Parts: sequence; structure tokens; C-alpha cells
Amino acid sequence: MKNHDLIENYNFHEGVIYEKRPCYDIQGKEVPNLYSAWIILNNPKQYNSYTTQMVKDVILAFNRASNDRSVVAVVFTAVGDKAFCTGGNTKEYAEYYAGNPQEYSQYMRLFNDMVSSILKCEKPVINRVNGMRIAGGQEIGMACDFTITVDTARFGQAGPKHGSAPIGGATDFLPLYVGIEQAMNSLVLCEPWTAHQAYFYGLVTDIVPCLKYQGKFITNPLVITDKIVDEFGKIIFGSMKTGEDLAAAKKIIEQCETDLSLLDMSVNKLITKLMYTFPNCTNKTISEVRKFKLEHWDKNKESSREWLALNMMTEAKAGFRAFNEGPKDQREVDFIKLRQLLAEGKEWNDELIREISPQFKKVSH
Repeated sequence: MKNHDLIENYNFHEGVIYEKRPCYDIQGKEVPNLYSAWIILNNPKQYNSYTTQMVKDVILAFNRASNDRSVVAVVFTAVGDKAFCTGGNTKEYAEYYAGNPQEYSQYMRLFNDMVSSILKCEKPVINRVNGMRIAGGQEIGMACDFTITVDTARFGQAGPKHGSAPIGGATDFLPLYVGIEQAMNSLVLCEPWTAHQAYFYGLVTDIVPCLKYQGKFITNPLVITDKIVDEFGKIIFGSMKTGEDLAAAKKIIEQCETDLSLLDMSVNKLITKLMYTFPNCTNKTISEVRKFKLEHWDKNKESSREWLALNMMTEAKAGFRAFNEGPKDQREVDFIKLRQLLAEGKEWNDELIREISPQFKKVSH
């Protein structure tokens, strides 16, 4: 049998783990010679943000999983319980790509290939969300076919707050999941959704608890899990608690342990269901549904790449460096000062960046 991998016997770098795990039948017994392929981001100290090398490895991992005849489904996840992925590695962005649009253009071609490798994988792809799914992490997560998440996860974008636009897939995919109004709210304002809100809006397939309090699983105490209507008639299901309720919830969490066993159980249950289908019929069905994403993605990815590269000379250069170099409690530029300077006709240069950046001066607004 021929090997169709791009690189045969490729050894993945430490930032990405590739492994095959057993599949289980409906009785819970291990099935011989059938597996799920797990592609695991391994950069927990930086919330599993992806470096250039990690992007390359993810592409090759999906290529391997797609070609492996023994693989039933692919699980895309990450190490730890804090984050699935928070997007591109801002340290690398700030220290290498900021101010280098020609280099970032090449990087973004790799990123585009990573998203496409997910969308064109010949196996169902499950995003196992073990924590935050933010920015580019949200984008590669939405490229997957199914999402199963712990109820402590957060979902959202960061671009307009940190000098970029969420055009690495989010503007293409999110409206398909939640509609234009909710997508606009998330993409522009960058206010994250709780996992419960994401489930309520239809962004995820399944949601499970992961916190154990006094030996028993409990729902995330930080969020409102009942459908409560506020004074204006708005449903606030899934919203973060506030005030004394939030403080009390945090005290409960301090006494909790994190256990991802229910997450793995739900993932394996879905893989089992997929195993009990005709593989070609399943793949055809998935590829037809993916067309709605691909229609927008293939139309926009190249022009988006070019814009993102040029943006590294202006807002991204300022935003990523502020996030990487600014004080811990202030990693955003002075937006008011920026708008004032632009209104005065100031040009984008290092002097302007210095005036608005927290690493050079304390922001008063």
C-alpha cells in the first residue's frame, strides 16, 4: 500500500503531539486495528498559542491523520486545562513579524494551509476544547466539524483589541454558526462567551462539567446556568455572575479539582457513533456541510492574508508589541490617544506607536 503523507515517518517537534488512541464499541470494548488520531497542541505556558513551527506540524499531522486508513476520526486538542488555543504566539508576532509584512505574509500562507488542512481532512474532526478558545484558536476550532467543550472554557476573538482583524476564518465561519448579529457582537467587541453561551448560540456540539467539588462534578459556578430573564426581557443564560455571587463562586472553585474524564468520555462516545456509519457516506456528508465554510474561506483567504501582512506595519505592530511588552495590567494601546492623533493627521510611524503604547508611558484612559 502506498504512503501518501507529504513527509514519510516525520518526527513532530515538541510543540505538537501526534498519537493514535483506541476506538471503543458500544459495549465499551476496545476495537482492534481502529483508532482516533489525536493532534495535541503542546505549548501550555503560552496558553497553547501556535508558533510558526507548530503551524507546520499541525499541517503535517492532519495530512497524516487524513491518509491513515485505520483512523476513524481526528481529535484536535491541547495540553492542560487552561486553554485549547489562544491563537498565534504573540511573543513571536511582536519580536519577529511586527514591522515585517513580507515575513508575515509567508507565515499567513502557512496559517491558511493549516485551516485548509482541517477543512479538507478526509476524516471527521472533533475539537476537544479543554480551556480557552480565543482568537486564532477560535478560528481553527470552528474549522473543525464538531466541538465538545468543558463548561469552564471561554470562546471569542481578540483582533480589534490587539491590532488585527479576525479574518483568519472567524469572519467566514462564525456567522454560519450564530447568525450575523451575534457574530458581529463577538468579532468586533471581542467580549468572550462562556461555554454555556457558546452552547446556547449553537457554536458547540456538547458541553460537560470538569470541576469536582467535594468529590462530585458540579456545573461551572462562575456562570448563570438557568434561563433567567432580566428586567428588559433579555435571556442572560450562560452569562458570568457578578458582585457577591461571583466572589462566592470563586471561593468554591478554589476548593475544586479539575477532572477532564467527562470530556474524554463525550469525545469517545462521539467517535463510537461515527464508527457505526459507512465511512464514505459519512465523509461525503461532512464534505458537503463543509462547503458552506469553504465557500467563504476559499474566496477570502488570500486577500485576507495580504491585508494582514500589510497591517503588520501599523496597528498590528503597535498592538502585538503592547501586548507582549506592556505591563501585566495594561496590554492595550491608548485607543483614545490613537484616534486623536489620527484625527490630527499624524502618520503611522515609531513616534506615534511610542505615544500610544503602555510599555513607553502610563495610559491614563
